[in-house]
Amino acid sequence: MAAGAPSVNIGIEEADRKAIAEALSRYLADSYTLYLKTHNFHWNITGPMFNTLHVMFETQYTEQWGALDDLAERIRALGFNAPGSYAEFMRLSSLPEEPGLTETADWREMVRQLTVGNEAVCRSARQVLAIASPAGDDPTVGLLGERLQVHEKNAWMLRSLLQ
Repeated sequence: MAAGAPSVNIGIEEADRKAIAEALSRYLADSYTLYLKTHNFHWNITGPMFNTLHVMFETQYTEQWGALDDLAERIRALGFNAPGSYAEFMRLSSLPEEPGLTETADWREMVRQLTVGNEAVCRSARQVLAIASPAGDDPTVGLLGERLQVHEKNAWMLRSLLQ
């Protein structure tokens, strides 16, 4: 900390802020991994569903990209550094990376993986909420509530394509 810089005193105890920031870092890693996978599938989709899924994936990854900044900035507002490297994201994420998939997978497998990915991000959000809510961290609770709404809707829309 720089000389003379005040400590973080936002009405949430340091231990709670740390626990929330750590959970948010895992959520950010899951969100970033899902963003990359969605963008990858947007670039590499082929077949009869090309146009529909190319546009859908673009809409989803564009929205996801915008949210990443809000998540990282929330971690910073809590007084901690946000992860920002591939190595950190891979270590923190619960979503597996599956390189080379696009060479062998058809659109159904891409949609299935994005459905599973959006559902995993929802579970990660709920883990953050379980820590942030009792600590009285209303900004994190609000942010994660918005993210849940987006990812639950994405999972539903993607799942509907496979039914």
